[in-house]
Amino acid sequence: MIWLIGCKGMLGSEIAQQLDQHNIPWVGTDAEVDITDPLALESFAAAHDSAAAKTGGAVSKGKTHGKIKWVINCAAFTDVNRAESQQELAEKLNEAGPRNIARTARQIGAKLIHISTDYVFDGSASEPYTELSPKQPLGVYGKTKSDGEDAVQKEMTQYYILRTAWLYGFDGKNFVYTMTNAMNTHDSVQVVNDQRGTPTCTTTLASVILKIIETSEKAPGLFGKNSAIPYGIYHCTDLGNITWFDFAQKIYELGKKHGRITSECQVNPCSTSDYPTPAARPAYSVLSKDKLQKGLKIKLPEWDESLEKFIKSPRFKADR
Repeated sequence: MIWLIGCKGMLGSEIAQQLDQHNIPWVGTDAEVDITDPLALESFAAAHDSAAAKTGGAVSKGKTHGKIKWVINCAAFTDVNRAESQQELAEKLNEAGPRNIARTARQIGAKLIHISTDYVFDGSASEPYTELSPKQPLGVYGKTKSDGEDAVQKEMTQYYILRTAWLYGFDGKNFVYTMTNAMNTHDSVQVVNDQRGTPTCTTTLASVILKIIETSEKAPGLFGKNSAIPYGIYHCTDLGNITWFDFAQKIYELGKKHGRITSECQVNPCSTSDYPTPAARPAYSVLSKDKLQKGLKIKLPEWDESLEKFIKSPRFKADR
């Protein structure tokens, strides 16, 4: 059974959907189980370890699906700007929370998949960051996420830390929905053209998470039988690298093509200095995915392929 923490967030919702699609037993928690409280996590684990699971969208009480074998942590303080003024809360959710989760997972004998970010790097590189690149976060968000990684590594050995970047998905606010709405209501939009990275759809990250689990379990099924992928840190985004301006242009192009954008709108480039924010952003956030692709024997999708599938999907929520 899988314990999905942060099941109502943008990524957690996508993982939940894919778990349901493949009839994989899981139990989900969100704000009702405080990850900054070790006792709350331990109590939940004790109560649900072999007593409840969620399948097909409903909690199955009284049915035994076995021990919790995997914990997926999607919970985090992700407001990059607000973290600068709410450092204590960011530290609790991004550092203490993962430490508590890792400790609980170790105590119940479960493996952990923990989500991290490109913000652990300062963005000064000129070629894709590897998993061994030195961490040097710019702000509070990146620092607390980096510390969360360290906490997981100190607490246990059976972990996968997945760093991702520029994430968007069907549930929750994100850049694609923001741009789509702005392009439908404004004659023009300005988007920074001096920050480079890789847009990543939650469908990609969620499917990789499921594959890691299935590969590690050496179980036949959707992905077939493979040898287990070694524990450690992996980078997971879609493929390619662009600027936010490039991203916005493609959103407009595909939005017009698939009827999501019905107005004319000019997309104009600008610099980061034109829109100062409380938190500094990495200028270069491209992550190397070689380790993940070789380990799982997969090829990740190109960013624009994922974006088109997202925009034309019936799950696309135009009113977001």
